[in-house]
Amino acid sequence: MNILLAVDGSTYTKKMLAYLAAHEELLGPKHDYSVLTVQAPLPPRARAALGKEAADAYHAEEAEKILAPVAKFLARQGVQPKRIVKVGAVGETISKVADSGRYDLLVMGSHGHGALATLVMGSVTTQVLAHCKVPVLLVR
Repeated sequence: MNILLAVDGSTYTKKMLAYLAAHEELLGPKHDYSVLTVQAPLPPRARAALGKEAADAYHAEEAEKILAPVAKFLARQGVQPKRIVKVGAVGETISKVADSGRYDLLVMGSHGHGALATLVMGSVTTQVLAHCKVPVLLVR
């Protein structure tokens, strides 16, 4: 199975990883894994003030802070994931990557770092569920 893990470094990312570790059928070297983190773009004026190189370096540094612990956790499970870093509208970008990457399953936490949240699940989760054609496993 080709599995995409959408991560943001939040508590729900940790809960998602714990869930995977507790379910052998989802975690192990028999599957192919990609780990995706999507960052919201900097406001245009901030990006212009910083310059393209500094803005890109910022996004790369932030992505590494999120991906490194996840990759370390997966390595302990015998898994070497492909890393994917994107900048854009978070929910929309997760859906596009999942749909275009021929994934069998998207796994993500039900909430993240987003400032806006609904009562039942996060706004990014709501967007992903509305647009993604790949089956989604939400972990609360």
